[in-house]
Amino acid sequence: MNFKKELAEILFELLEGEKTVNELELLIEKPKNASHGDLAFPCFTLAKIKRKAPNLIAQELSEKIQSPTFEKVEVVGAYLNIFLNKQLVSEKVISQIISQKGEFGTQEFGQGGNVTIDMSSPNIAKPFSMGHLRSTVIGNAIALIIEKCGYKPIKINHLGDWGTQFGKLITAYKLWGDADKVKANPIKELLALYVRFHEEAESNPSLEDEGRAWFKKLEDGDEEALSIWQWFRDESLKEFSRIYDLMDVEFDSYAGEAFYNDKMDRVVKLLEEKGLLVESDNAKVVELTEEDLPPCLIKKSDGATLYATRDLAAALYRKETYDFVKSLYVVGHEQSLHFKQLIAVLKKMGFDWAQDMEHIPFGMMLKDGKKMSTRKGKVVLLEEVLNESIAMALHNIEEKNPTLADKDEVAKQVGVGAVIFHDLKNNRMNDIDFSLEEMLRFEGETGPYVQYTFARACSILRKGHWQADTPPQTYHTSWEKEWKVVSFLMEFPNAIKRACENFDPSQVAKYVVDLAQVFNKYYAEVKVLEESEERSARLSLVFSVTEVLKEGLRLLGIKAPEEM
Repeated sequence: MNFKKELAEILFELLEGEKTVNELELLIEKPKNASHGDLAFPCFTLAKIKRKAPNLIAQELSEKIQSPTFEKVEVVGAYLNIFLNKQLVSEKVISQIISQKGEFGTQEFGQGGNVTIDMSSPNIAKPFSMGHLRSTVIGNAIALIIEKCGYKPIKINHLGDWGTQFGKLITAYKLWGDADKVKANPIKELLALYVRFHEEAESNPSLEDEGRAWFKKLEDGDEEALSIWQWFRDESLKEFSRIYDLMDVEFDSYAGEAFYNDKMDRVVKLLEEKGLLVESDNAKVVELTEEDLPPCLIKKSDGATLYATRDLAAALYRKETYDFVKSLYVVGHEQSLHFKQLIAVLKKMGFDWAQDMEHIPFGMMLKDGKKMSTRKGKVVLLEEVLNESIAMALHNIEEKNPTLADKDEVAKQVGVGAVIFHDLKNNRMNDIDFSLEEMLRFEGETGPYVQYTFARACSILRKGHWQADTPPQTYHTSWEKEWKVVSFLMEFPNAIKRACENFDPSQVAKYVVDLAQVFNKYYAEVKVLEESEERSARLSLVFSVTEVLKEGLRLLGIKAPEEM
């Protein structure tokens, strides 16, 4: 049901193969103004090939285009403006959405290929802050969108569960910790210890040496150090799981930094064998001068391995374990240099698959225009934000619809959905200023607005006694008033394709807001439930809108309650 492709195929025949169908399809535009038709084809690029003025080419082509799908072809200067046959196209679109039962917009170009997605990745023993929201929800939405396009996503939570900070934390726990307090409220207690360590270390620098010593014990496999570390990790994961459950996010692997401890020697050996390791200030590096990048540090002067070593080991492990066709890293843009170096080193090692690795950067989550910092305790906790958002949603329901069944469940879906949508509606490269009031508005470009539109459309269907399993055989309408909504519904597969190709969930978020707005305008102007021969066609349209809104929200990781 790709009308652009249909037009491109007709033009391909008329132009006798002077451009490919794909090239022609890319040239076809959607006019901004509906009075200029539904599709437009500019003839400028054909002027060189045909050695004719573009407006003459447009005139000649317009006389030869014939298809029941295209009702009218107008020539405006060098443009062919194509008007679709509203009745034929509307019935095709509506019938397809109804018959596909939620599968509308599904594409197969991924051909079942595995895509690993490194996402979320909070540091254990630290609170799950708003700063980690972005990687989690962007990664989750990308996984759902690429799955819709035929790929098999593998979501990896590369936990920050190793490093010097654990030496510091063990030191703080040994000095000031209380096991019962940690058991009762692990993350809060461990964060307090971590913040205290940094405060005390300012006046007592020897604490830093103690922290390093405990981390050295941890690296050497000291039993006490390992058991404290394991306890911190287990407690943290329990806390994180609660938040992931709230957001309905699942992972295929929790292999964090510690998982690669025994896999790094192999990387160092491989680099040595290939003659890529160079001494620099007693450290070992891979030179990347040809790539216009600073050298990639592999081993510090004291023999300790680094992030890069670990990520090289992780990349090799993922390729060998999952044989990915793409490997994505949903990590903030401040890590861009690190990923450029990582990919460059793998290419130097002779791994062709390094070109299938991609960093998916995103902007920061700011509070009052500033970055949030765990070390200084200046952090907004994600769980608190989600709970507050759910409470505010419940308050709204109590005011507007106090008899609603499943109030708590709906409040959860709306509250959590509001937070997720507020993130995903923005282009991922933009920084976002955190504002709970902004997230929960029921009008404008918000999650609750789209959910409310869906619930309202479901209510219309209930009142109209719509039966999805027995759709009308014939539609008695010209589809004139419905046309704007239909043309938006048609765009859904394209929005998904764009979101998949650019790893940009905001394409889907913007699409569902636009569709909700167009539908609400239609509903304000047309009496859908009025007894008339057009009623069943109109209810079919309303049902199609619910199908597409629900699926669009699902692809963003958001639920669609049928009543609000």
